[in-house]
Amino acid sequence: MFVPDPQAAHAAGARRRASTGPIHPKPFDAGAQGPLAGVRVVDLSRLMAGNMLSVQLADFGADVVKVESERGDTLRAVGAGGISTNWKVYGRNKRSVCVDLRTPEGIDIVRRLVRDADVFVESFKPGVAEKMGLGPDDLLAIRPELVIARISGWGQTGPYRHKPGFGTLAEGYAGFAAINGFADREPVLPPMFLGDMTAGLSGALAVLVALHARDAHGAAGQVIDVSLFEPLLSILGPAAANYVMTGEIKARTGSRSSNTAPRNAYRTRDGKWLCLSSSTQAMAERLFRAIGRAELIDDPRYATNVQRVQHAEALDAIVGEFIAARDLDANLAFFEEAGVTVGPIQDIAQIVQDHYVIEREALVELPDDDVGSLPMHNITPRLSATPGTFRRPAPALGENNREILLPLLGEHEYERLAGLGVIRTR
Repeated sequence: MFVPDPQAAHAAGARRRASTGPIHPKPFDAGAQGPLAGVRVVDLSRLMAGNMLSVQLADFGADVVKVESERGDTLRAVGAGGISTNWKVYGRNKRSVCVDLRTPEGIDIVRRLVRDADVFVESFKPGVAEKMGLGPDDLLAIRPELVIARISGWGQTGPYRHKPGFGTLAEGYAGFAAINGFADREPVLPPMFLGDMTAGLSGALAVLVALHARDAHGAAGQVIDVSLFEPLLSILGPAAANYVMTGEIKARTGSRSSNTAPRNAYRTRDGKWLCLSSSTQAMAERLFRAIGRAELIDDPRYATNVQRVQHAEALDAIVGEFIAARDLDANLAFFEEAGVTVGPIQDIAQIVQDHYVIEREALVELPDDDVGSLPMHNITPRLSATPGTFRRPAPALGENNREILLPLLGEHEYERLAGLGVIRTR
């Protein structure tokens, strides 16, 4: 388990206050009600995908109870600046109980929690939950209305179902890495949890569909099979269809697009970068006029999008030369005036200071016991009538043992199991 370093956390807090802009502060409101209030989620998942799934539900009011072992969710071990930053972001709005899942009593506690739950989330390797007595048949016998979300690398069926799987493997296997990067370099894996995040979002959508089917149409509970692989495959667009139609394997094109041109990252005179996209015929023609090259509109190499894609390298040289002669701010002002779609390529230091991010409240400051306050992404998407809410910070391991388990077990049984170490206290 990640052990916070108080001195490092204090230093990180000082750096944060000195380096971030006036990000809008938000309080936690324990009494706030979101649109999913009344939905109880029992979450036994670990790491990113399950936590991404359950934080979507928690942000909109679901009561997410994280059931953790004595070491805690593995996500607690992913930190920076002396604190568990990943846990603080993706553990928000949840409650934590800590029990020994290696004991029959610990498993029985989970089964009791399921009695009045609406959703159960797990990310064990296929077959493990069944061995624990927490498989779908076991849980649906207790709670027939239960929606069970099972997250795994390769799914609950198929020849790879028993193989271990992390997002990295799915990102390679699903074809994302093969098309990411430059043609003369190695394939590039994403520097963030792309496979886990897409699986978590896909899983959250599936949970809401299953709850709607149950509550609006009288359907029974059901099992949701979420692999890390398939959501990634689904966001690659018509890759398979394109291959079948042409027999061609899409080459890596860096920041260029194989669908539209010009589209790339361009270096400015002051050594900064901007991104430009001309995804429509009208936008491409507007760009040509803006840079003083209206003759390109009728040039057979650039007259249509198909032709522009075929001659993207030469076209990038023309556009890039114009951009390279001006500083970033001058480029942005010029193209904005011309109505051409460009934008700066920002790093996180620029993002936390960016006026759009601040005014839009894309990032918010939430109270934090370790560093005073901590910036993190706002609740998304935004609903006009039933928005999400910030109700509680990410809990310490087992922080909610007593408030959740005491009514479930009774005083005598709670104290007995705590004394045996089945219920783990902080």
